[in-house]
Amino acid sequence: MHEARRKHATSVLDDGTLIVTGGQGNSGTQLKSVESYSLSTGNWIPINDMIYTRFDHTSSKLKNGQIIVIGGYNDRGPMNTVELYNSTTGYWETLIQHMNFARSMHTTLILPNGNVLVIGGVSTSGSLNNAELYDISAKTWENIGIMKHKRHYHTSSLLDNGIVLVTGGYNGSSVLNSAELYNSLTQVWDSTSNMIFSRREHTASVLDNRKLLVTGGWSGNDPLNSAELYDPITRNWTTIRSMNDARREHTACKLPNGKVLVIGGRNNNIALASVELYDPSTGNWTYNGNLTNARYGHTSSIIHNTTVLVTGGVDSTGYSLDTSELYYLP
Repeated sequence: MHEARRKHATSVLDDGTLIVTGGQGNSGTQLKSVESYSLSTGNWIPINDMIYTRFDHTSSKLKNGQIIVIGGYNDRGPMNTVELYNSTTGYWETLIQHMNFARSMHTTLILPNGNVLVIGGVSTSGSLNNAELYDISAKTWENIGIMKHKRHYHTSSLLDNGIVLVTGGYNGSSVLNSAELYNSLTQVWDSTSNMIFSRREHTASVLDNRKLLVTGGWSGNDPLNSAELYDPITRNWTTIRSMNDARREHTACKLPNGKVLVIGGRNNNIALASVELYDPSTGNWTYNGNLTNARYGHTSSIIHNTTVLVTGGVDSTGYSLDTSELYYLP
């Protein structure tokens, strides 16, 4: 890439172009730069900067093909600003109406109706237990209730029938094993059974059988190699075979064949190059080669259902990376 970056965000356009936004460079540099990658050319191209520098933000592709970048952190603290990227014009614009709460380290989901759900995060007052909904048609933000637990470093996953499952995270003093459900049709929050392990900086992947796979993370004392499955019908968690390596700040991609590829991360302060593949049909984890560069705090994106693109992150020395790597799906 043209910039070394960590704590950045990525989205894939409908034509398969990857857009990388913001993040942190080395020496704490805060970025507003944006670049794109095309599989057809194999090149990174700088494109127009965002309006604001930001890291620990989210980036999501809307149903109209635009990219929405939400919140994050800059030298003024947590942000409530939102920007839209129009790939046709190549320009960024800020939404007139900001979020009701400034937040970073939150999660963002695009709901089946196209609206944008933003959950939790951390603000100047600490971890947040609120959520907001951006109505694409009305172009307004609406507060949509309070979670039972404040949390950041959590995950949010869209299950069937517009149900969202929020897992784990950190509330500013404790690592959480709690999970909560949000019904996007009724806008009601509901408790569900707790995870077996408390974890933050983990991953969550919805499998083809609609169960949710949670992997790794940090317990508050140690990195985890444990994995567990949530059954949305019974609302219960079960442990499954552990990964070969304990890891946090890794990524996980659910592949078109239904398997899950877990990439990199760190074990304490050691960046990992190892990659593991989970096969839901057998319940087994197998090593699947190594990254060229060990890294954590990176992003991984599936392009055209043929390729996984890994970008940036941090190595074991704490150095932000400008390297990217491709994994070709079998």
